[in-house]
Amino acid sequence: MSTKEATVQTTVTSTRKVASIGMFAAIAAVLMFFEFPLPVAPAFYKLDFSEVPVLIGTFCYGPVAGILIELVKILVKTVIKGTSTAFVGEIANFAIGCAMIVPAGIIYKLKKTRKRAIIGLITGTLVMAFVGAFLNAYVLLPAYSVAYGMPIDALVGMGAAINASVTDVLSFAMLLVVPFNLIKGVVVSVLTLLLYKHISRLIKGANN
Repeated sequence: MSTKEATVQTTVTSTRKVASIGMFAAIAAVLMFFEFPLPVAPAFYKLDFSEVPVLIGTFCYGPVAGILIELVKILVKTVIKGTSTAFVGEIANFAIGCAMIVPAGIIYKLKKTRKRAIIGLITGTLVMAFVGAFLNAYVLLPAYSVAYGMPIDALVGMGAAINASVTDVLSFAMLLVVPFNLIKGVVVSVLTLLLYKHISRLIKGANN
């Protein structure tokens, strides 16, 4: 292959990569509109499947691409729907999403095997649960309190209605947010494992 042909091939590959990243972000943004609460947490915590295309894109192109997909996903959703939380929910979704996809993507990138993918997804789920608990206890719940004009004790009370052991923001985070994010991590991990190989084959085929 000549230098010119190699340059053209690189350009085509880069263009397809950008298009694929855009596609994953668009699908993820659409999936954010289909959300539902879980009984383990107050109703303003909702589960969606938007991290599935983000994880697939991360496994295909690496953690940096995953962060970009996560960011574009949030931006697209915000442009279409706006924000009802003074951007607190959007920032939370981005930060906690990255807490899962970055470690998962790094581990998988080191050695692209199914075992590594599983280890990466388990690690990402645990990191997401830890980061989610920390951010909720010390940043997000106080920010939600300001955004909604609601005393933080009222938010804690909503948590106590689900689990009587919840007495403050820290116990709220540990007893409600951690289980919520663990369930979310398991669900999106299983879906990612089921879909990734099929989608990666289509992408590899398109790049040939």
